Amino acid sequence: MTTVRIPEDWPATEEQARAVQDELRARVILDEPGPPPGTGHVTGVDVAYDDERDVVVAAAVVLDASGLGVVAQATAVGRVSFPYVPGLLAFREIPTVLAALDALPCPPGLVVCDGYGLAHPRRFGLASHLGVLTGLPTIGVAKNPFTFTHDDPDAARGGSSALLAGSEEVGRALRTRDGVKPVFVSVGHRVTLANACAHTLALTPRYRLPETTRRADALCRRALKETYSA
Repeated sequence: MTTVRIPEDWPATEEQARAVQDELRARVILDEPGPPPGTGHVTGVDVAYDDERDVVVAAAVVLDASGLGVVAQATAVGRVSFPYVPGLLAFREIPTVLAALDALPCPPGLVVCDGYGLAHPRRFGLASHLGVLTGLPTIGVAKNPFTFTHDDPDAARGGSSALLAGSEEVGRALRTRDGVKPVFVSVGHRVTLANACAHTLALTPRYRLPETTRRADALCRRALKETYSA
């Protein structure tokens, strides 16, 4: 497992973090389709926290997009790099997530984040932040719609509805299982929304959440437990 230090120039205040968001948000690329679903690699990233120790563990799990088998995986542990502030959660996790991605022995391909991209109050969630810093195509697949509104999608798998900030579509509510609560998909970087939804469906053959998220969640929780076990 890689051990991560907080970068010396990392934002220390809300004002500094918002300034970084404003600068990086201008670099988000929205006019590239992204890789076709079911091809190449697709990588899930997720984190687990130990609040008592002020520690975060990140995991990156690479799957073969065609069969969803694990190709490679890596973990990293570091100090939580920013206080808890809604809308600025990426600053708590990014250094450790980047270290986990850097430790992979192969290209990650598309990166799927357990969170948000454009479906974020400042239109720059973790998926967008990570995409801009790495140059990789990224999407966010979240468990809830944050503060945004949506109509209930059709009950069948594949049903979707716009995730709205007023009249602006910031993502989609997407049904990945018949009659099961939807997930909330948004573009991070270098992927269209339609392609992000197609990838999400390709990654959910059996469960509500993408296999990328399920595998990364299990790995980071296990790594956190093993790090501090006797």
